[in-house]
Amino acid sequence: MKITNQVVEKHGLKTEEYSSIKKLLKREPNLLELGIFSAMWNEHCSYKSSRKHLKNLPTKGKQVIQGPGENAGVIDIGDDDAIVFKIESHNHPSYIEPYQGAATGVGGILRDVFTMGARPIALLNSIHFGSPDHFKTKSLLNGVVSGIGGYGNCIGIPTVAGETKFNSTYNENILVNAMAVGHAKKDKIFYSKAKGLNKSVVYVGSKTGRDGIHGASMASAEFDENSEEKKPTVQVGDPFTEKLLMEACLELMKDNSIISIQDMGAAGLTSSSVEMASKGELGIEIHLDKVPCREENMTPYEMMLSESQERMLIILEDGKEKHAKEIFKKWDLDFVVIGKTTDTNKLILKYNNIIEGEIPINALASKAPIYDRKWIKKKLTKSKVDIKKLKKIKIEDALIKILSSANHSNKKWITNQYDQMVMCDTAQKSGSDAAIIRIHGKEKAIAVSVDSSANYCKAHPITGGKQIVCENWRNLISVGARPIAITNCLNFGNPENPEIMGEFAECLLGIKESCEFLNYPVVSGNVSFYNGTNKKNISPTPVIGGIGLISKFKKPINHQFKKNNSTILLIGKTFGHLEQSVFLEEIYSISDGQPPEINLVNEKNNGENILEIIKNNLVNSVHDVSNGGLIIALAEMSMGSNYGVKINKPKKLTNLLKYFFGEDQSRYVLEVDKNNLGKVEKILKNNNIFYENIGSTQKDYFEIQGELKIDIKELYKINDRWYNNY
Repeated sequence: MKITNQVVEKHGLKTEEYSSIKKLLKREPNLLELGIFSAMWNEHCSYKSSRKHLKNLPTKGKQVIQGPGENAGVIDIGDDDAIVFKIESHNHPSYIEPYQGAATGVGGILRDVFTMGARPIALLNSIHFGSPDHFKTKSLLNGVVSGIGGYGNCIGIPTVAGETKFNSTYNENILVNAMAVGHAKKDKIFYSKAKGLNKSVVYVGSKTGRDGIHGASMASAEFDENSEEKKPTVQVGDPFTEKLLMEACLELMKDNSIISIQDMGAAGLTSSSVEMASKGELGIEIHLDKVPCREENMTPYEMMLSESQERMLIILEDGKEKHAKEIFKKWDLDFVVIGKTTDTNKLILKYNNIIEGEIPINALASKAPIYDRKWIKKKLTKSKVDIKKLKKIKIEDALIKILSSANHSNKKWITNQYDQMVMCDTAQKSGSDAAIIRIHGKEKAIAVSVDSSANYCKAHPITGGKQIVCENWRNLISVGARPIAITNCLNFGNPENPEIMGEFAECLLGIKESCEFLNYPVVSGNVSFYNGTNKKNISPTPVIGGIGLISKFKKPINHQFKKNNSTILLIGKTFGHLEQSVFLEEIYSISDGQPPEINLVNEKNNGENILEIIKNNLVNSVHDVSNGGLIIALAEMSMGSNYGVKINKPKKLTNLLKYFFGEDQSRYVLEVDKNNLGKVEKILKNNNIFYENIGSTQKDYFEIQGELKIDIKELYKINDRWYNNY
């Protein structure tokens, strides 16, 4: 086929990029080579618009074994144990074909984890949909949730935590971010860097089909009115085969057979072979006629760009081929030596001994374009909202409206579709600030949580970036875990738009600032650009997945009230910040002003001391104050238990709506036994932490002095209402 401008454009390459390709090759590429450049130079694989900014994130720490650059990040949790984790997006595929898009998102992130030598122990997700009344939302929601549950449940890994949000910004571009967490031994971590010459390059797993061709390129372009036509680019998953592949790989990893291993994810055989060779500064030769195919007459182009699932590429030590093949045969999986490592520093592709493609490895990897895109700093806007001039509403009516809304109602109908207890190490399921997973056979556990706040990031990206890291930090603190590290999935619109690129650049500045101050490094992640349709971009939505360690785990602490007549303490100052709040959005449909201020000194000091209080068994329950403010935190603590609250009116902040619905940061609610109150107050006073005694727990009723009194069973019914009627 003649390479025309139309062919180049169809492959998602700019004219100037094609000119660079010709210079690197010193000739015109053929169609196969063009397809390979298209795969390796798109945003999804090359990070060409984000790399400049990503390199500024803090990625090192005392407990970091492996930071960004590998299949997943790795942290040390002591006793020769390591946790391997990462989050990735599957947004475009899930909008086009929700079940398979979400399912293969789960499958792909699981392979990233067990490729490193870790047995997956938990799955999480962050899913964002359009307005509930949009004509596509209900079917997309059902398909995505079924896909996540279908894959995770079948492979036998618990889906323990996540978030589901609705906003019209996602009407034409939903977000499906999947996170996986695995456990490994520190001395048995596997990497993708190729080593040695003439080593066997082995294809293992499922056969290659025509599904998913150009999937990575599709994920690196905006949607338009013809997005439905891209269904063939969505991969098809098989969790039962993935289970076999996982067990076979983990069995082979028990000895010293593997030099390097790489999942065939985005861009399939192309990206896996190029990444392994590039990291090892080697060449690689592949005989495509040996690739196991499930469809007839597949071309070299289709084989190299297919994103068929449940496949791996392995480089083996000399003489280990027979041993490895027996293992994969036992698990009923394909095992074929399809090539070898070379000293050519080239990707050489042969079919029936004829060279079909020959590309320098560095042309695909290190010489891929890096853009310093123009970006515009977000202009600060002052809120025009005067709370005194808004139509008056009672606290009770506002509380009921928020608790019965799509974003704040009980989502158990979603979580009930996920097996959260398989593997028997889930100590705390979804519904609390963070889930808790025991390290099998040990007295320790990890806590995991995912969080996002698109409205804060849209209003002021730097503050929004800072806030979402702090929110994730607080969620781990609230269950007694010391935060160790994060992974991030950065979902943004078109980076060629200076405003969108500005949102990205400034969000990362905020993330960087919080991570550095809290000693909370970024060890893995994913950037998802071009989330939009017909020039309409989503709001900036960075998603943070955090891991914390509970060194001596006895019983979980959560946000549910435990006893009658306990004292309730509010940690942190309340100023009554209502701009960008849930209150204004749900009650008045106002999204205006700036997010609340982030004071990192208070954030760290408050969190460290809450952790100390929990460690000394001085509290019954803990909950951080976030979306919706204090009253929503108290309601969530009541609805999950048999106890309500009796809250006193504040003495200083006289505007009760601001006091109860304000979203000031760095705050926690503690339930403390009367006999432990003195000890807790001593710790808080000694460390200059502001706190208020705001009331006590009581049986049956949720009460604010002189304002409202609701039976907590009725409160639960209100919170359960929206999904039951959707």
